[in-house]
Amino acid sequence: MTTFLTNEALHQKTPQELTALLYEACLTNLEDSLTHIDEKDFIRANEKLQKASDIVHRLGAGINYEAGIVADQLEQVYNYMADKLVEANLKKDKAVVQEVITVLEPIMNAWNEAMKTKRDIQPKTMKQKVNAYENYSVYKS
Repeated sequence: MTTFLTNEALHQKTPQELTALLYEACLTNLEDSLTHIDEKDFIRANEKLQKASDIVHRLGAGINYEAGIVADQLEQVYNYMADKLVEANLKKDKAVVQEVITVLEPIMNAWNEAMKTKRDIQPKTMKQKVNAYENYSVYKS
């Protein structure tokens, strides 16, 4: 039942909210991998790094190339992180994992800030749309 509710909740998220969740999950997996490397639990570290790598690939697959050069640059950043995650997993190197975190966090923070800004603007925009519709309906009648 919990899985159903989780899946239902996920289906109600916007693509932007899903992207934010992917960033969060990636960061969580990276941080967990650092803990597992410290504990010398390399099997669990491997699992966490593979999950983070999978998320980075999913983020890359969701790039909107109509955004222009920013999309191309973001693709390069994701490719860099994916390569570093392979290296980190092979070597179980905390410094490389930390490097990926250092690259990921500003992107994640910028995304969350953009979403917050959009939420602050959206109600006003929706209200403007409703007013425009009402005005149009009044003049049409």
